[in-house]
Amino acid sequence: MTATTTAIEHAARILNEGGLVALPTETVYGLGADAESAQAVAKIYAAKQRPANHPLIVHVAPEADLSYWTRDIPQEARKLIEAFWPGPLTLILPKNPAIDDAVTGGQDSIGLRCPSHPVAMALIRAFARLRESGQAGIAAPSANRFGHVSPTRAQHVRDEFPQECANGMPVLEGGDTEIGIESTIVDVSRIAQGVPVVLLRPGHISATQLEQVLGYPPARPDGAVPRASGTLKAHYAPQTRLSLFDASDLKGLLASRPQQERWAVYAFEAQPNGLPAQIQWHQVPSDPVRYAHDLYALLRDADQQHFDHLLIQRLPGDVAWDAISDRLQRAAAAFE
Repeated sequence: MTATTTAIEHAARILNEGGLVALPTETVYGLGADAESAQAVAKIYAAKQRPANHPLIVHVAPEADLSYWTRDIPQEARKLIEAFWPGPLTLILPKNPAIDDAVTGGQDSIGLRCPSHPVAMALIRAFARLRESGQAGIAAPSANRFGHVSPTRAQHVRDEFPQECANGMPVLEGGDTEIGIESTIVDVSRIAQGVPVVLLRPGHISATQLEQVLGYPPARPDGAVPRASGTLKAHYAPQTRLSLFDASDLKGLLASRPQQERWAVYAFEAQPNGLPAQIQWHQVPSDPVRYAHDLYALLRDADQQHFDHLLIQRLPGDVAWDAISDRLQRAAAAFE
């Protein structure tokens, strides 16, 4: 099911009036508001219970005038835009001083992304038609409570924000998200100071792909990088306790399980024989693209089944798994 033109135009009016809208992107569903309205942005922070200094990502259309949002677009940024927009890449750029600090967490940089999902693109364009400037940006972090599992289906958003939905917040339908994890984030805000492109958060677009476009590998975060979405040590966590395990340790972990507890195991191997009824086994995809697509839905389903503990096998160490490893490590850190 996909949102109708009528639903999209209604949602655009809600945005223009300073309200919240949930929208699908190719990565995850977002909780959107007018990026130029401090009052609208404050509603995102309140609904998500998100710290006010944690910046948001502004979603724009392919034809957007980026100089409306940023005071400088370095050559590296232009190359990345040409290669990956519309798509799951967020660029941290120097902020245009005219843009309110509310959307940037008080920083002098701004995160911009051009999503490829047709519903998201249609919504941004419908919103732009209502603006005197003709420019529109939707501030849209993932549509979940802060630090929790991101939504990959419209129903996940309804489950997460029942009160907001009851009060009229539109949730635009877009089907299951194509990618299933959040965008790659790179910092290009300090190029003028001689700092190369920095990879802040891995995603569907890998460090290898970035290197192919840039001509050099993106740098690792340093002590002066801007704050960015999803980069805290503990993030993306389900409600259920989650631990990562190595295959060689699994037998001992299961032997230590308190008899009354129900555990779920997510492993690459098929289910072994002789498991107690209190242990539910899930064989996870060996393909990283499919794994990323399924991950958050698996975690949300586990929460609904009220397990006592989730055990997830550590992932292979090659670059194709970097983004998923990042999410799982941050999720497990919430329970350390």
